[in-house]
Amino acid sequence: MMIEVLKSKIHNVRVTQTELHYVGSITIDEDLLDAANMIAGEKVLVVNNNNGERLETYIITGERGSGMICLNGAAARKAQRGDHLIIISFALMDFEIAKTFKPSIVFPNANNRIEH
Repeated sequence: MMIEVLKSKIHNVRVTQTELHYVGSITIDEDLLDAANMIAGEKVLVVNNNNGERLETYIITGERGSGMICLNGAAARKAQRGDHLIIISFALMDFEIAKTFKPSIVFPNANNRIEH
């Protein structure tokens, strides 16, 4: 049996910009993607802690080290600059494997950067 489980999470990042007139997606700093084991084109659930909005979209790679979190296209209507988001991806896996799978979870600082 296959089940869908949490694969990756970027917890409590801050929206740095929104681009309404852009083909939809979310742009995420490449450093955050690497830390969270996420890739360009991956489907994500975006949860806005400020207003309760939830949306599904896909990832576009942002400039490494920029701290960029940008909602594009229609998604730009779901957040404002400064809002705090949780970005989540899931994976299908065998039930037995899922029992021991450890997701990648990152907690960026206030500037959307990973502290080592």
